[in-house]
Amino acid sequence: MHIGNDQVIQTSDIIVMINQQDIEVSSINEEMIDYAEQEDDELDYDEDVVKTIIFTNDGVYYSPLAIPTLKKRTSIKAILSQQESY
Repeated sequence: MHIGNDQVIQTSDIIVMINQQDIEVSSINEEMIDYAEQEDDELDYDEDVVKTIIFTNDGVYYSPLAIPTLKKRTSIKAILSQQESY
């Protein structure tokens, strides 16, 4: 799935997608982000650009796309893969 910013991830690797606005609601969410940033110096979290934070088996990704948009992309992919099998 293309998540924006020239990043592509496997949908099967996604553990959770969190709306950026929900980060401050939960201290656990904030702790997860802080931990991820400590583990990976290349993570660049910009609240003005990031709409979704995606945790995968391989790491954390920041997406400028909203969760509903990302969900539509996975739904479209599933529909297309079903049509290819006919």
